[in-house]
Amino acid sequence: MTQNNLKIFSGRSNPLLAKQIAQFLDRDLGAISIRTFSDGELWIKYEENIRGHDVFIVQSTNGPSENIIELTLMVDAAVRASADTVTVVIPYFGYGRQDRKDQPRVPISSRVMIDILTAMGTDRIITMDLHSTQIQGFAKIPFDNLYSRSVLFDAIKDENLEPDNSVVLAPDIGSVKMSQGYAKNL
Repeated sequence: MTQNNLKIFSGRSNPLLAKQIAQFLDRDLGAISIRTFSDGELWIKYEENIRGHDVFIVQSTNGPSENIIELTLMVDAAVRASADTVTVVIPYFGYGRQDRKDQPRVPISSRVMIDILTAMGTDRIITMDLHSTQIQGFAKIPFDNLYSRSVLFDAIKDENLEPDNSVVLAPDIGSVKMSQGYAKNL
């Protein structure tokens, strides 16, 4: 992959972030049309040639139901348009909390998400601060989990917060180790 071959596109979940990523890489954000039919179905079209290009799709999956479908349709359209590779950049990985079968008759939702993305033709997944890093083990494709810790610490330092008067919370037992690491570094 060369940077000349790289194209970045945004779904509707976080266009500002996608624009900032493109600007940071000194790239233009790719042109894509996404419309919603009256019945709620989506229509997606890449408005530029992506044949033979390395396509990066930035789409969070918070508000998961709609954003996941939009992402999978964007992946499918890129594959059908003969993109060389398709990488999904998912800042928030929806359905990441259900990473194991902890009771009868429940899905392993994070595995289902990865299977869907892989089946659609995704070549690589990039996400941030997974709820549980074991989710990466479900993937048969490269799966990069990036950590926001260093950026977050810089932002906290810029705010001049007093560490002794600060509290780090964990939303559940699965996030305790990560939260303890954050607290220790503060």
